[in-house]
Amino acid sequence: MPSVQEQAAHFVAHETAFHLGALHTEQPHAKTIGLSMNLQADITSGMKQLLSVEDDLPPMVDKLLVSTEFNQLKSAMYKAITEGKKIIFTGCGATGRLSIQLDSMWRTFWQDFGSKLHKANNALPNREDITFSVMAGGDYALIKSIEGFEDFPDFGRHQIKGVGVAEDDVVVAITEGGETSFVIGTAWQGVDVGANVFFVYNNLSDVLCKHVKRSREVIESPDITCLDLATGPMAIAGSTRMQATTSELMIVGSALEAALYKYLSDHISKEQLAGLGIVEPMIAEGADIFRNLLHQFNSDDNLKNLCDFVEFENDIYAASGRVTYASNRFLIDILTDTTERAPTFSLPPFRKCDDNESAVSWAFVKHTMLSTKDTWFRLLGRNPRCLNWTSDVYASINAPEHITANPPKLDCDELYKFQIGIEDTPSRTETEANAFVMVTADCEESYIKNEGFLDGFNKMAAQYKETGIISIGESPIDLGDAVSKYFYIKTKTPQSPLNLWKRVAIKIVMNTVSTATMALAGRVTSNWMTCVQASNKKLVDRSTRLIAELTDTDYATACERVFEALEAVAEIERTDHRVVSPVEFAINKYGLAVQSTS
Repeated sequence: MPSVQEQAAHFVAHETAFHLGALHTEQPHAKTIGLSMNLQADITSGMKQLLSVEDDLPPMVDKLLVSTEFNQLKSAMYKAITEGKKIIFTGCGATGRLSIQLDSMWRTFWQDFGSKLHKANNALPNREDITFSVMAGGDYALIKSIEGFEDFPDFGRHQIKGVGVAEDDVVVAITEGGETSFVIGTAWQGVDVGANVFFVYNNLSDVLCKHVKRSREVIESPDITCLDLATGPMAIAGSTRMQATTSELMIVGSALEAALYKYLSDHISKEQLAGLGIVEPMIAEGADIFRNLLHQFNSDDNLKNLCDFVEFENDIYAASGRVTYASNRFLIDILTDTTERAPTFSLPPFRKCDDNESAVSWAFVKHTMLSTKDTWFRLLGRNPRCLNWTSDVYASINAPEHITANPPKLDCDELYKFQIGIEDTPSRTETEANAFVMVTADCEESYIKNEGFLDGFNKMAAQYKETGIISIGESPIDLGDAVSKYFYIKTKTPQSPLNLWKRVAIKIVMNTVSTATMALAGRVTSNWMTCVQASNKKLVDRSTRLIAELTDTDYATACERVFEALEAVAEIERTDHRVVSPVEFAINKYGLAVQSTS
């Protein structure tokens, strides 16, 4: 095996395609300089600072919603729905989770309304099964990103072949940075078979074309339609799970809703649809809806409740405790935020039920009525699609030798070991401090109260020291004495077929709360992710730049310290079952000053 010095020298000299510091999504935002210190000094002021970056999004949304490219996406989706072709969302990491969420949103709609639509017009074809998601590593990666998958375009090509991508299908390849090799591979495979391919990203096209060859080849291809959603840096440098993925959810989700409604209104009158509770989405007003939502978040009452929940959760973690979230319709939204915390802040990932050695995750999710298998179906809107690739498969797609020799276990049996249903999970309550928190929106009040979910919640909650609810919407959900802590975030958003704006609101609440909590816990330095995991080449580069920036070290030296730290933290995880960031390790070892305000 090459030495630390050799690995670092190779990365510096030969992996320049993954040196991404020129991209805006990798840079710190001027609005959030000193964020971690500000949150620790005055949480309300810090929360306002954190939320202020969302203001960068509406101008982009205004521009995109009237663009030729957006209309092409909307039209291609409508054509696919009409003709029964596939709509395939692809992504990696945060965008992979988004691809699964979009697929789930679509399928959940048809499961909720399919029979009602059939009664209104029995000639209407049911299109529940036309959407597909391709996340790097399969559905298993929704819980835990698979090391190395995003670095290889051939992996993306092979995985999208597995869902049968074909001529006239629609492929929406989503990559926050615009440079993810796996996602680019899915786009090229779509082109090869004659699909309508769209490439969605959050960096300026000209910057990508200048610095990243693989991105330039896609952006300049006449066979691919590009949607540039660039808004600048993230609130936390590199944390594209925040503003980047929010913008992608709004834009791609709006196109999907518009196409769906047009298809439905071809067969059923708008008056009949409204009678079923399906109203026309307000696509053109999207930016104003988002501006109004941000204004609501910044009200005194909402800020207080957001801050109160951050302090509540931080107190649990400060006492080495654990928080478990319960949700129903929005379970995938909550699970996405909680699983993303692990790689972003070097927290323990979800632990399997047969694992008694690994560290237990700080946060977890549960459904209060369904078994784990049924919960996965409810969450995804379908049975899981996991990978069971053999060594021969990995060899055929040019996988590195260490993956080919020891293929990761990514099959459905492994996924079901994450027991997110009603099964007893003693690790969630074995600590002195623990909490069970429902996250819900006003649109599901009837289900919560009348369909057994609340009874299930109360039964589970009896095992926990603290209970709470985050209620988001125009009116609070009153649970009486069922919970000890109540956090109401008052938001008024328009109804839409896929509950798009409810999901945007929930996403911002969860992202903001989890980021602020991690800053209070010392896992953010100023506005840098100093506890990031270096699980792929892009993150090796980010870790290197973090050390170089925060400690005034040159890139080559910082890179060597990253590879040295990677060896050390692997041993720590193997022997002590602790998750440690290589950046954090390097800073601690070399006594580097991390309290940067830049």
